[in-house]
Formats: sequence, structure tokens, C-alpha cells
Amino acid sequence: MQLSSRRLRAALLAAASLTLVAAVLPPPTALGIGDPLFPELGNPGYDVLSYDLSFTYKDNKSPLDAVTVIDARATAPLERINLDFTHGKVASAEVNGEPARYESVGEDLVLTPRRAVADGGPLRITVRHTSDPRGRGDGGWVPTEDGLAMANQADAAHRVFPCNDHPADKALFTFRISAPAGLTAVANGYQVAPALRIGPSTTWTYRTRHPMATELAQVSVGRSAVVHGTGPHGLPLRNVVPAADRQRLDPWLKKTAGHIEWMEERVGRYPFENYGVLIARATTGFELETQTLSLFESSLFSGDGYPEWYVESVMVHELAHQWFGDSVTPRTWSDLWLNEGHATWYEALYADGLGKYSLERRMREAYQRSDQWRAAGGPPAAPKAAAPGEKIGLFRPVVYDGAALILYALRQEIGTPAFDRIERRWVAQYRDGIAGTADFVRLASQEAGRDLGAFLEPWLYGTKTPPMPGHPEWSAPAPAPAGKAAPGKAAPGKAAPGRTAAGKALPGGKRV
Repeated sequence: MQLSSRRLRAALLAAASLTLVAAVLPPPTALGIGDPLFPELGNPGYDVLSYDLSFTYKDNKSPLDAVTVIDARATAPLERINLDFTHGKVASAEVNGEPARYESVGEDLVLTPRRAVADGGPLRITVRHTSDPRGRGDGGWVPTEDGLAMANQADAAHRVFPCNDHPADKALFTFRISAPAGLTAVANGYQVAPALRIGPSTTWTYRTRHPMATELAQVSVGRSAVVHGTGPHGLPLRNVVPAADRQRLDPWLKKTAGHIEWMEERVGRYPFENYGVLIARATTGFELETQTLSLFESSLFSGDGYPEWYVESVMVHELAHQWFGDSVTPRTWSDLWLNEGHATWYEALYADGLGKYSLERRMREAYQRSDQWRAAGGPPAAPKAAAPGEKIGLFRPVVYDGAALILYALRQEIGTPAFDRIERRWVAQYRDGIAGTADFVRLASQEAGRDLGAFLEPWLYGTKTPPMPGHPEWSAPAPAPAGKAAPGKAAPGKAAPGRTAAGKALPGGKRV
């Protein structure tokens, strides 16, 4: 048979070439970078530089049509390329402009390019796929009353788009979101251009100016009002709220500028291009520090039993994460205490400054529970893995108040001036980067003028809580017997909260 179409001949040759390549390679396998808590998360062999994500939203009952474009650099010769991706259907894949074979193995999407990628070479991956928000309770898309939002922590971004889903590989992001008329789409970063109306849908484009971990990506679609303002030194503020709730929520939105000013006085300049809160009509059980646009449940601001000082301290918790966790990102998930311990620390300091819940009281209460938390969840810097099916099980009290207790002990040991220098230098030295526990110990030792390794080791890794400097009268009770819940211990995957008379959670509850 004579092939008269040049394009058809080329396509058939490419398909034959891919078949030959696949025939000489072993079967594809799921890979990971060996994170102690998520060993199959992340992928070796390349460094992502940027993501360009396009989503077309129809309604909450339909998968979104999506295109993911990844620009990366190979860090090893690659005959195959593994991406983290699940809960979506792939229509096609390309590597460096040529069709690539694709297969799903576990929660990996494995691409076999026509030509192997050389070490150090450019790598552009294009995947056309769907992104399914239906019927999932393990992270990724979160249905709201009027649309969707994202909650990707800790290991759920790959339930939304193909990626290298580990915080150690940060990248720049561009988002292009199309939605029907009457809805508003927002995402991390800043809006590149005015929304573009084409027929019955509108497309919004956003871009980050700073690299971001996949778990911090945020896209929201809904009947939303976008409220702009100005923070310290002209910082653009962008808050996103249900349009029907705008007036009721406005007093809370006006507090953000003051919260930023309060944080800057303690740790230095806010690290990103803008900031705001995304308040969604959704039930998640947590708030989330998605970069530049923190996600909150609307019920937090309902006035139903939550004291105003508590709501503000939670807002400060998520804001503090913009420095601790977002700008400075953990090297491994075992370094989570650096995120949550610091966010809890500034949350507690803020409440203390309001005269509502003293820092010393909170730390003493944490000290009394610390051995129980360590027995249940492991030491702060070596937490136990979450139980199967408990996606947020990693977020236990030991990495919140248990980790803030380490910071309190450090301040007690070296004094407030040295401690404050550590905090400022930490977020300045590792801005837009990744850092781990060893980095923190080394930097703290340098600022204190002596080796703090021996002091911090038992606080970070011990099964028992060390004596608290300056408080010989404090004691940590023995862990509860096996099989019995320790006092104040909540259900698996939830932190042990304090309680108001109305039964609402107080600081120490799960605030991601």
C-alpha cells in the first residue's frame, strides 16, 4: 500500500520507533526519591523548572479537561521518565515535542520517549489528561458549595495534575483556568492579564514569581468576590470569599494587613508577591497555607463559638507558614516540624500578645502532654508514618505544639536575642529554597556561638521529653498504657485540641 500522506507516514514511523524502544526496555516500575515517610513520592532523574497548568471546569460532577506542560532539566540519562499522577485519564503525552508512550504503574505515570534524554539536557513534557474531582476523600480537589478548591498537602497534588510531587523539587507555576460565565477562578501568584471571555466561558491566567512546592498549589473556582487591598510597604493583598458573604467577612479581611506587619516585625519582610485568604464554603477539618493564598473554611468565621482572638491566631498560623514551609520548604516530610512548629509558635505568641492565652501556660500544657504525643506519633523530627488510608495522619500534636515546645526550649537555653537572630536568618538564608533539621541545628549553633547539637538532639529525636531549661518544676507524665487514648488525644489523624465552653477547638487543634 502506498502511503500518500507525509504526516501519516511520520506518525506511523514514530509509533514503530516507540514500540521498538519499549521492546528493549524492562517493564516500567513506580519510582520514588526515598522520602522516609513517603518512599514512592517524587521521581529521580530530573529537576522541574516550571509547570504550566490548564484546566477547563464544567461542574463538580465532571472531570476537568487539562493540559500539563513541564519544563525540566535532566539530572541523569533518562530512557524513561516517571511522573506522579493518578485519578485522571491520559489522552496523549509528548517529550521534547515528540509523541511518547505512556503507562500507569501504581500512582506513577511512566513515559517512554522516542529518544533518550541526555544528562543535563532540556526536558519538556506535555500531558493531555483529565483531572477528576469526584468521590475522593484523600486530598487534591475539594468540592465547595459553588465550585472547587485545592488541598494537596501532603501527597495529593498528583491527584490533580502530573508532577514531581515532593516539596524538595520546587518550581515556578502558571495557571490557565476556564470556567462558565458567572464563576470566578483564582490561583496562586498574580493575575497576568484581564480575564478573557470567549463564548460561554472565561479564562483567567495566574503566575507565581517565586518557586513553589506542588503541595502548595491552589486553584479555586466558584461564585467568588475578589477583594483587593494594600498591606505593609505597598504589598498587594488579594482576598477571595463567597460573593454572598463579602460584607459579613470584610472585618476579618481587614485584619490581614496588621497580621503581616506583626510577623514582619519578628522575622523580616514578607517573602512573596502578594497575600490573601481564600475562604471557601467547604468542610475540610483544617486550614491550609497554600502559597500566597491560604485556604480557610468559612465556618471558622461564622461567629459560632469561636472567640475572635482564636480566629485571629489561626489566621496568623497560616500566614506564618508563608515564611516557614512555603518560602523555606522542608527537605523531607520528616522535617515537617520546622513548618508546623514555627507556625504554632507564632500563633501562640500572637495569642499571648492579645492577653488571651499566655505562651508560658500553653508551653507548660504541651510539656505535660509531650511524652504522650511522642509515644503516639514519634519524636517531632522523626514522626511515624500515617496509617494506611489516613492521608492527614501525619499532622499530629507532636509536630504542632510538640514542635513549638522545641523552639521554646531553645529560646530558654540561648536567650531571646540569639533566638530572634536564628529566626530571621533562617528565613533569609533559605528563602525560596529547601532546608531540613540538620540545617536548622547548624544555623542555630552558629548564631548561638556554640554547638547546640547535643542540646537539641533529645528534643528532636528522643522518645522522652528532656528537662525544660529554666523550669525545673515542669514535669512530663508517663505515656498512657498501650491501647488507651492519652488525655486530650483526638481521633487518628487529628491533633488534640483545647476546648472552649462551647466545645470548639482552640490552639493545638489541627491547623495545617
